[in-house]
Amino acid sequence: MNLYLVLDPVALSLGPISIHWYGIIMGTAAMLGLWLAMREGERRGLEKDLFLDMMIWVIPAAILGARLYYVAFEWSYYAEHPADIIAIWKGGLAIHGGLIGAFIAGAFFVRKYKVPYLVLADIVAPSIIIGQAIGRWGNFMNQEAHGGVVSRSFLEGLHLPNWIIEQMNIQGVYYHPTFLYESLWSLIGFALLISLRYVNPKRGVIFFSYLIWYSLGRFFVEGLRTDSLTFEGPNWLAEFMNLLWSPMQLLFEPGMMASGNIRVAQFISLLLVLFGIGMILYRKLSGVAVDSYRNDEVNA
Repeated sequence: MNLYLVLDPVALSLGPISIHWYGIIMGTAAMLGLWLAMREGERRGLEKDLFLDMMIWVIPAAILGARLYYVAFEWSYYAEHPADIIAIWKGGLAIHGGLIGAFIAGAFFVRKYKVPYLVLADIVAPSIIIGQAIGRWGNFMNQEAHGGVVSRSFLEGLHLPNWIIEQMNIQGVYYHPTFLYESLWSLIGFALLISLRYVNPKRGVIFFSYLIWYSLGRFFVEGLRTDSLTFEGPNWLAEFMNLLWSPMQLLFEPGMMASGNIRVAQFISLLLVLFGIGMILYRKLSGVAVDSYRNDEVNA
């Protein structure tokens, strides 16, 4: 008999109150990101309180955006189960929705506190991506955001520890640990963004590089997942997206889609890659970009 141990998603129960590992992991990611941003901000002459105030604006907006985004693309379910719309502890927070919510709140925040948007964005970009790297382990604890079916020997071939392999065993079936792929990609991205700080890039380069790096990885990892939000798009667009993803088929089978022909996260990721590249080129060629690390320009 093949016995395996599944990690309990509940870390602690206090009577009717349950504290989930997902919440603990996400909270840890947020606090680490805040500490990193405060440290960099202080080095650049910004008050630590600025980042504490920013969290009050951005975190609720990110959670709201992540939930609304997910609910919008799964409306057929939530229209019949409206009580579940607020049940975020059951899962259903889309990263792209969270980013949209955070960026919109950030736009109002910088206007109120009179800090250039891209200065703040460059500071917090490494915090965002390390938060994503850590946050994916919340999906691991919930056994969600995984890819298609694989064999145990495939997972062993990745030289994963047994506790990860067994957590990918869901009701006797093993699945792609896509949470891990994205987490590692984000961790490498964090190292790259931190390294960029030491080459004194133009303002906005770190932030736009974050958009490019994260979105590029998300595009390819998303194709392995089986729980993607989808929509029915024109055939030419679906074929184009499949063509871009086709190099992955040399190694992996794509994950099945329950409906639609285009994965929302892949489509948004592609747009963000193009946007990031376009903004870096535009700001460079137009001459509007300024040195990001000049202290006398922080409050410009």
